[in-house]
Amino acid sequence: MTDAPVLEAEPAVATTLFGDRIAEARSFTNELARRGEELGLIGPLELPRLWTRHILNSALVAPLLEAGANVGDVGSGAGLPGLVLAIARPDVSMTLIEPMERRVEWLQSEADRIGLDNVTVVRARAEDVADDLVLDQVTARAVSALSKLIPLTVPLVRSGGQLILMKGARVDDEVAAARKVILRKRLEDVEVLELGVGVVEETTRVFRATVD
Repeated sequence: MTDAPVLEAEPAVATTLFGDRIAEARSFTNELARRGEELGLIGPLELPRLWTRHILNSALVAPLLEAGANVGDVGSGAGLPGLVLAIARPDVSMTLIEPMERRVEWLQSEADRIGLDNVTVVRARAEDVADDLVLDQVTARAVSALSKLIPLTVPLVRSGGQLILMKGARVDDEVAAARKVILRKRLEDVEVLELGVGVVEETTRVFRATVD
């Protein structure tokens, strides 16, 4: 019989990234490890890399958020990066946009359990709340390719606001494939950032652009 996966030990750098919010980050990580597979939030093989691949991966985005900003997270799912960013940046107001009821219940229960008063959970698809939200920045992780994600997220952001979209190792290919969409949506200051170099084992790649 194969041994059940064990939660990855907390990397030392976690304390550096979360600072005085490390207790909240630990609490969220432990609960996600305990209930994540049962609720369909993470796969059965994710526990040995939960901190490295998911929690720290999300936390690296926190410094990109503007002080006091209203930030939306599209397709929040397990709370990656939305709840992690809400923990790391209590000065930022996070709106978590998620269409699936079970995931919405998880997001709200975790925000309440941890005591995150900077979180609002909205059960909706991004395209259904574009007329209701005007955000300073929007994040998303593992939602869809840039060519589809950009048209979904741009309507949520005010003029001069930013898209901060977490992507994988092939982000440059996605940018090339989305070139026409980027031009059509009049995005400015388009760049790809690699976060955490020399800090973590698995760096985070982010597509960042300003909405005209």
